[in-house]
Amino acid sequence: MTYRRAVLPAVAGGLLLTALLWWVGASAHALRLPGAAGMLGGQAAAELEHWLIPWSYDPPASAQFRTEVPGGTGAADTDYLALYTTALQIRFGAVFAFFVPGALLLVRRLPPVQGRMPAALLALWTWGVVAGTLAVTVSAPWLIASAGHGSYRFLPQLASVISSGRQVLVAAALVAAALTVFIARLAAKGADRLSREDVPARAARRAATVATAVIALSLVVLSYQPVAAALQQVSPGIGPFAEPGDLLRQWLLLGAWAGPGSAPLGAWLLYRAGDVLLLVVVWWVLRRLPGLLTRATVPAMAAGAVCATVLGLLASQLLRVVVDGVGSSLRWDLLHLSASIGDGVPAALTWGLVAGAAAAWTLRAAVGRAEITDATTPVQGPARRG
Repeated sequence: MTYRRAVLPAVAGGLLLTALLWWVGASAHALRLPGAAGMLGGQAAAELEHWLIPWSYDPPASAQFRTEVPGGTGAADTDYLALYTTALQIRFGAVFAFFVPGALLLVRRLPPVQGRMPAALLALWTWGVVAGTLAVTVSAPWLIASAGHGSYRFLPQLASVISSGRQVLVAAALVAAALTVFIARLAAKGADRLSREDVPARAARRAATVATAVIALSLVVLSYQPVAAALQQVSPGIGPFAEPGDLLRQWLLLGAWAGPGSAPLGAWLLYRAGDVLLLVVVWWVLRRLPGLLTRATVPAMAAGAVCATVLGLLASQLLRVVVDGVGSSLRWDLLHLSASIGDGVPAALTWGLVAGAAAAWTLRAAVGRAEITDATTPVQGPARRG
């Protein structure tokens, strides 16, 4: 699909994602009304408000700013409120700015036609989650500064802000992805045949295996509790860059695990099934991805690997929601059980880009060797009759 045909779906999806996040943020204040607590329950209303506040122009109740101070000294507080508003403006603008280029690449290389609609929908959904996470990240310094103590433990504050707002983002990104796919399918009508790249199965398996090994480096090695603890203790002790442990864990660790200890082995293995599911999803998606793309370029493979890693994370988190719901007294408290949905997206972005680049280079090398082998293999003619 050409860029001219792909730009409209990408822009429409970006606008819808931005509008949905703005809408849910504008609805946050309604959860503070007495009727909301009476209908939803106080705990559920508070939990929902916690999910929506990162996208709301209304500051949290714990951080309300004064606009009038006796003696005319309220200018500083007004400036802090203006900083908060600026942070939200940057956040919503960044959602659109990050979503559109990625969606444009995905729609062009993975058009939702010829059996590729489910793959395109999942890719655009997960990319929407990534775009929202990046938007929260770039707007975080303004949000921290608006609290009036931005220089105090800046990196731990940054890690805390980046981890917010992800649950709503997962749902909004799915709706935006559905609209993007629908418009892209309409735009693809009348276009030239969007053929798939012919990739040898052995080369695709090798590329998927290399990429999955990269993801396993984070999920299995770095996420092991003693290694993660050592990473947490890293600190150069230099002013605002002190205590980077939380931020490093956020951008490098796809999970957290330790030995079974005193826990039953069966329960430990059941919980570790989420990690296995993540790796299986990543391998399966990357095994099929080269054959679905119109051209397996490095950017397309990198974006696809990021989406595959986020999809694997969401699948593993949903599995753990089911496991925790069955094994706890909070069986019907979905809000509480779903609190971890969307965790790990920064690390998925980091390692997905590395895994995608490794898969693209492995695929290119494997296909090149296969072409050389085919070119140098002598063609046997028909045997002579004696």
